[in-house]
Amino acid sequence: MARRRFFVDAIRHGAAELRGEDARHLTRVLRVEAGQRYEISDNQSAYLAEIAEARGDRVVFRVIEPVASPSLPVRITLLASLIKFDRFEWMIEKATELGVERILPVEATRSEKGLLAASHKRAERWSRIAREGSQQSRRVRAPEILPAARFEQALTEPADHRFVLEEMTAPPLLRALPSDRTPQAHAALMTGPEGGWTDAERQQAAAAGWQPVSLGPLLLRAETAAAAAIAIVMNAWCL
Repeated sequence: MARRRFFVDAIRHGAAELRGEDARHLTRVLRVEAGQRYEISDNQSAYLAEIAEARGDRVVFRVIEPVASPSLPVRITLLASLIKFDRFEWMIEKATELGVERILPVEATRSEKGLLAASHKRAERWSRIAREGSQQSRRVRAPEILPAARFEQALTEPADHRFVLEEMTAPPLLRALPSDRTPQAHAALMTGPEGGWTDAERQQAAAAGWQPVSLGPLLLRAETAAAAAIAIVMNAWCL
């Protein structure tokens, strides 16, 4: 059985400290004791570590040795149009578990008014969701949650392959993926808002070099489409 993994802020002199909710979970729920072993990550590398001290909301780890962690086959940036925050947070969680490197919230024309301004107050919460999802999926690095941007700005996001998710009229995503899938290539996936793209946005995306793609004959919710697209791209690069 795989060991649980926890993220720590830093490792200094072979030791790391964990505080807050994760520490309380270890001490009060798991009732850990000195000498028990877990994995930790400083968002750069993973390590096998044992508990040196565990009290209340503070746990101290002693690093034993590095843990080999496979690298992801492709780097994915998810440019996600803002939707209702409960569903957007579900999207962050699942995108994290599926391996995205960065998440850029986007204000589209049909995004609900006020979400862009409100998103700034959610940054800490969204980073925490990404961190928790990274621990659950045993990632070495948590994805970066970028400050929200307007649609026109998001179109300038650089990537080797840039896809904008459309409805069923666009070519299938799987068919649009390159046959020569270079390791560690950068793919960008942009998902639309609940009301879909406007014709003006479609024209802007095409002019900026984004390729429209679809996920099949059915109309998907934005968060479902994001998860499906990420899974398709990640698995295609594993072949």
